[in-house]
Amino acid sequence: MKPLSSKIETRQHRLLREAAEWRLISLLFDRPSEVWRKQVAELSNGIGDETLKLAAQAAQREATEGFYHSIFGPGGPAPAREVSYCDLVQPGQLMAELSGYYDAFAYAPDTAEVIDHVSIEAGFIGYLRLKEAYALECGDTSHAEVTAEAAELFLCEHLSRIAEPLANALVESGSSYLVLAGSALLLRTGPRKDKPARAGLPVLEDAEDGSFQCGEV
Repeated sequence: MKPLSSKIETRQHRLLREAAEWRLISLLFDRPSEVWRKQVAELSNGIGDETLKLAAQAAQREATEGFYHSIFGPGGPAPAREVSYCDLVQPGQLMAELSGYYDAFAYAPDTAEVIDHVSIEAGFIGYLRLKEAYALECGDTSHAEVTAEAAELFLCEHLSRIAEPLANALVESGSSYLVLAGSALLLRTGPRKDKPARAGLPVLEDAEDGSFQCGEV
C-alpha cells in the first residue's frame, strides 16, 4: 500500500493555504486601485478555491472605486463596518476590543480603512494563520496554540457578526464579485453567533392582573 503522507495536507500547509484565502477575501472587500488589481490577480493565481478565483476574475471586470463607495459608503446598501451590525455593543468598546487584538499580535495593516472594516478583520485572520504557521515552523507550539485560539475567538466574536448580514445584503448589490466574496466569507465564519436585538418596543406578555412591575427581568 502506498503511503498517504503525500496526499494529506499538513497543518502548516493548511494554515498557509488559509492565510492566502483570507488575504484575498480581505483584498476583495478593500478599495479598488491599479495596485489592488495586480495584487488580486497575483494572489488568485495561487489559490485553489473556485469561489475566490471566480470572485477575483469578476473583480477585474467590475470593480471601480466609485462602485465600491456606492455599495459600502454612507447610505450604501451593504455597510462594511462591524459597528453597523452591533446591537448591544458600544462603538468605543468595540474599537477597544479590536485594538487589543491587533496590538497583541502586532497587526498594523497598511490601509486607510477603519479598524472595524471587514477587509481589516479578514486580513487579521490571514495574518494570524501566517503567525501560527511560522510558530509551528520554529517549534513554538505554545505560541501556535495561543494564536489559533485567538483566531477562533475573533471569528466568533467579530467576523461572524458581519459575515451573514453582509453576505445577504450583497446579493442585491449587482456585483458578482462581491456576492462571491460574501459567500466565501460566510462559508468560513458560519452564521452569526449572537442574535440581533428585536426592532421596536418589546411586546409584553399578558399578565393575570394586567400589570407589570419594574425591577429584575
